[in-house]
Amino acid sequence: MDASTYLAIESPKRIQEQLSIKVTGHCFQPRIDDFESDWVAQVAVPAFKLFRQQRGGAPIESFCSIGTGSGLDVLSAVEILGATRVGLTDVHEDVVAAAADNIARNVIGNQGPRHPFTIEAGYGDLLAPLRPYAARYDVIYENLPNILLQSVEEVATEQNSSAYLPPRAESLPEMVKQQMLDLHYLALVQAREFLQPGGAVLSCLGARVPLHVFLSLAELAGYLPSFLTYSWKVQGDPELMHDYEQNQKNGFGPFFFYRAEVLQERFKQVGLAESGENALEIERTLLPHRLDPPSAYRAFRNGDRIGHTVAVLKSELR
Repeated sequence: MDASTYLAIESPKRIQEQLSIKVTGHCFQPRIDDFESDWVAQVAVPAFKLFRQQRGGAPIESFCSIGTGSGLDVLSAVEILGATRVGLTDVHEDVVAAAADNIARNVIGNQGPRHPFTIEAGYGDLLAPLRPYAARYDVIYENLPNILLQSVEEVATEQNSSAYLPPRAESLPEMVKQQMLDLHYLALVQAREFLQPGGAVLSCLGARVPLHVFLSLAELAGYLPSFLTYSWKVQGDPELMHDYEQNQKNGFGPFFFYRAEVLQERFKQVGLAESGENALEIERTLLPHRLDPPSAYRAFRNGDRIGHTVAVLKSELR
């Protein structure tokens, strides 16, 4: 895949121009033919660009991804943030091995004293696999799943980009459980142990729930939250609307979607920095256009493109 196109930059300086990415059977495949539904290209990359801009353009030395998948989020951070030490985790050993290999092969000059580059990788639960490194990071990024799987067997066999296995042993606030934000909250709690002083957690959140919930999520975990960006993407897997519908019937949520043309029209004149600053007001103007999961799926079956809003929540330690 072409790095310049994927990252929307003129020419990469720290990663290969043509990226060669290996994806295992447990990993969600990047949507390189439909960037509007690709989480890294559509959501993470613009957020990384703005984050570095807000930090005065200086390189961000260390970066960590929880649930990295293919490793494209890490490669994006290497190029855009300037990270020279990266940590990455995922639940499957084969996913982590492939992602670490993807990163090592696609970073330019990652060997030798002139171009020091460090990869810290492990598989398992959230940030726990990185404890042996005793490392701290300037930016911790997560785009974790919301949907609950029903069995251990599903974890072993499925692509888990959108689902995880309950229940968690940890105590969770009722609001977190109600909105199915368990892993996002636990990642924030664990991240306190792994953040550099002055660092930030960037949580990539499909905003199918009200935005004020995300602010409360970070506050409950002990952070000062703000929205870095607020945008939208196409719902990449329409069948997930069924999953949200079922969970809403079971008492979770409520959850919301929109017709893609409504989102495209609303956001077309909203600047990136402005989007985060005015996220709550933008959300207010979208309220009349919300679709519940069954309505969204019916609209999809009738030929409409369906999307949802996306917030990148920036959480900084108090």
